[in-house]
Amino acid sequence: MEKRKLSYWQIWSMSFGFLGIQMGFALQNANASRVLQIFGADVHELSWFWIIAPLMGLIVQPLIGHYSDNTWSRFGRRKPFFLLGAVLASIGLVLMPQANLLTSILPSLWVGAGMLMIMDASFNIAMEPFRALVGDTLHTDQRTLGFSVQTALIGFGAVIGSWLPYVLTNWMGISNEAIGGSAPLNLVLSFIIGALVLIASILISIFSVREYSPEELAQFTDEKAHAEALQKEDEKPSKLTDIFTDFQKMPTTMRQLSWVQFFSWFGLFGMWVFTTPAVAHHIYHLPINDHESQAYQNAGDWVGILFGIYNLVSAIYAFALPYIAKKIGRKLTHSISLTIGGIGLISMYFMPDENWLILSMVLLGIAWASILSMPYAILAGAITPKKMGVYMGIFNFFIVIPQIINAIIGGPIVQYLYHDNAIYALITSGVSFLIAAILVVRVKDVDDVKTIA
Repeated sequence: MEKRKLSYWQIWSMSFGFLGIQMGFALQNANASRVLQIFGADVHELSWFWIIAPLMGLIVQPLIGHYSDNTWSRFGRRKPFFLLGAVLASIGLVLMPQANLLTSILPSLWVGAGMLMIMDASFNIAMEPFRALVGDTLHTDQRTLGFSVQTALIGFGAVIGSWLPYVLTNWMGISNEAIGGSAPLNLVLSFIIGALVLIASILISIFSVREYSPEELAQFTDEKAHAEALQKEDEKPSKLTDIFTDFQKMPTTMRQLSWVQFFSWFGLFGMWVFTTPAVAHHIYHLPINDHESQAYQNAGDWVGILFGIYNLVSAIYAFALPYIAKKIGRKLTHSISLTIGGIGLISMYFMPDENWLILSMVLLGIAWASILSMPYAILAGAITPKKMGVYMGIFNFFIVIPQIINAIIGGPIVQYLYHDNAIYALITSGVSFLIAAILVVRVKDVDDVKTIA
């Protein structure tokens, strides 16, 4: 008995919730630093506030992976986690840019940081079960396609989220002025729209996907053969403390990928945190401590456009990834993509004006598409189906740990080494990508599938 082959559009509808997740995530990435600065954070403090996000991932994702592996209800295995994460993330999206309304409880800066924590924890609750769902539901030779489709949806969602504040201001005339320590109206409305889209897209996935029960998964010949080829599983019931044992017993491929992920996400975190102040200071030539002027808000809106461009490129490039990987292998595909992205980040220092930054973002988008799909496609072939969720959660350690490290040291480095000139943090991110590209070469790809449906 084998898993049924899904049509292309079935795979799309199964992962459609990623559109809403990434729309909310893009609103957070492009605008959280600006919102926190409006509420009073200095540029060198931004990474300390952003540490909340990876800390939530470090705690939440392994737990969600473990419980979704070992939970089955009439609503399914992964789907209840999608819905819970979507509801909580929507609350955070609505409240974060309106944190000043809650100043009777706490200062608006701390309320905003708290909403950032809720949003990121909730995105994690929804996101990793989606990753595991590909491993659960798709036949082995459709997994690369499945992760690539997720990457495309991530890209499209991020484009919408990143461009929305700019569109509301420049096409619909909604104000982007920060008045009296409040977030601009275009940001407030963008976050509310993002919350609505998140809920709607998650519901589409929930109602369109049929999950296999644990008993059905155990009967599939492709999964049984895969499990036997990797490692014979102990049949005793899984416990929460098994997460630590699973961490110690992680496959060789996963250990090798951990270093690739470390430098990839160290670079991404620096880019997300410091692009807005870097562009405002280095490209728009604004004072370092300027974060409320109209020019700064224009720079912030333009960063949203730039983030949308790299996500749009990633969505398009995601369609080509399965075919490129089929020709040259997943490792080489990922290495080349990371190299191109590293060059893109470093090039931002040399661009003469904001329009030239579009080229930098095109190069970055190629790396982003590969980061979101190739490591997971490689990993899915190296872990047993029974542990798919928990290992996807543990794999997140190597995404959040580098972000935590960057959050701790990034601010002091920008303050004391770079003298608050955030553009050098982006160069550091580019170099980090190049290191990751070199490390991909030593990864053992156990199941480099050469065909797609």
